[in-house]
Amino acid sequence: MAEYVLETRGLGIRFGGLKAASDVNIRIRKNQIYGLIGPNGAGKTTIFNMVTGVYTPTEGEILLDGVRINGLPQEKINHMGIARTFQNIRLFNNMTVVRNVMVGLHNDPRYRSGFFTSVFRLPKHFRVEEEMRSEAKKLLELFGLLEVRNELASNLPYGKQRKLEIARALATKPRLLLLDEPAAGMNPQETEELMDTIRKVRDKFDMTVLLIEHDMSLVSGICDSVTVLNFGTMLAQGDVETALSDPEVIRAYLGDDN
Repeated sequence: MAEYVLETRGLGIRFGGLKAASDVNIRIRKNQIYGLIGPNGAGKTTIFNMVTGVYTPTEGEILLDGVRINGLPQEKINHMGIARTFQNIRLFNNMTVVRNVMVGLHNDPRYRSGFFTSVFRLPKHFRVEEEMRSEAKKLLELFGLLEVRNELASNLPYGKQRKLEIARALATKPRLLLLDEPAAGMNPQETEELMDTIRKVRDKFDMTVLLIEHDMSLVSGICDSVTVLNFGTMLAQGDVETALSDPEVIRAYLGDDN
């Protein structure tokens, strides 16, 4: 087994003449909660997009459990064990809460039924449907969403929509979960609940988590290690306290008081 769940080596990308990221080296061990932080425009979401196959790197490589995934399609990368949420919530708003999670379960071979089984509504179709619903309800219970499972996703308050998006990502059974600003728009109580939920997810599902976040209380409270980016390059790396006390980080990210 590879030493790291996710490793990037000299990772970079250009858009025309613009270098959006350069020489980014990240190593994330199994079961870590790892933070990718930096000011707006630092290249954090660009890194996420390369790891998940939205963008193809123009330099360097990305390894998932030691296997190079550069250039693979998004669906293939998802099936290999990477799932993500987005900075702007992307739910199926006209579906119920439980149906949103059931969509994610279609990745699982156990819940696949053939074309004829589905079209002609054969007994297996209903059995699979019930098994998926049962599994989805278990995930919703973990996130405190079981009681609203039959509500439309669009009717949920913001904090619960965030949790639902994470639950749907978990339904794909990833080894590595990428969270893009999961606490955005949350009040302090919701952020505290989210921190507890992320820890539970890591422990219950033997999960590794990589997150982008601007809320430093969440980063400090939950992350084992961080990489700090600025203008697509690495400023600092290591434990949170050491990284955030780096003078370059203070100037670029936290502001220079001098």
